[in-house]
Amino acid sequence: MSLAIYETEGRVAVITMNRPESRNAMSPELSAALGEAFDQFDADDGVWVAILAGNGRVFCAGADLKALSEGRTAGIMHPEHGFGHFSRRRRTKPVIAAVDRPAVAGGFEMVLACDLVVASTEAVFGIPEVKRSLIASEGGVSRLPRRIPVNIAMEMALVGDTIDVHRAHSLGLVNVVCEPGQALAEARALAERIIANPPLAVRGARQALLDGLETTEAEAFKIATRAGQALFGTEDFKEGPRAFVEKRPPNWKGR
Repeated sequence: MSLAIYETEGRVAVITMNRPESRNAMSPELSAALGEAFDQFDADDGVWVAILAGNGRVFCAGADLKALSEGRTAGIMHPEHGFGHFSRRRRTKPVIAAVDRPAVAGGFEMVLACDLVVASTEAVFGIPEVKRSLIASEGGVSRLPRRIPVNIAMEMALVGDTIDVHRAHSLGLVNVVCEPGQALAEARALAERIIANPPLAVRGARQALLDGLETTEAEAFKIATRAGQALFGTEDFKEGPRAFVEKRPPNWKGR
């Protein structure tokens, strides 16, 4: 049985954590399988967007505490890519989280590492590490206060309780709220809206946005300008205006 299922449909890949009997808790083996799946996604020029999902009753319950108690942390926390080979992974393509059920601890930190989030009304989010004398160091105490008000992030970090999908949506953590069982379908629909656009422009806009968050507004303008200039001369840069003039759908090549 594969612990990380990698499937493609057109330009979209779905990567599913497949350890439902353990609530998709991150073991060294699941982490390694996810690393292979994301390596495959990164290397496949024909796939432009990925969806990260979890099989079973929980999206991901965080680290496998049994593995932690046995000292097997190295496999769970990759030195370069972080928790599950994903939380700190450097990448160029968008990833959407499809969260149908709870995403807590490292599971929530994997959600925070995604670019967009679709979640059902049965999803909850939280960083309960403090309850186990741990720190949410894979994005919980670093990315979360950059996404939501600092005092709310502080509450989540110090109390350790979860928030439901409606509060997460109101705070801007979730893009789309859907009915139970529909997160993957809604994530696919969102992915289709993304892949309707040229992939080089999507990747450039994504990176310019992220890089711009880390600097001043003036420097962010420069970053955006450089990202736009990088598209000059590409086939897709020429195809966009040509398709508009010819009144037809564009045929993006990704080059």
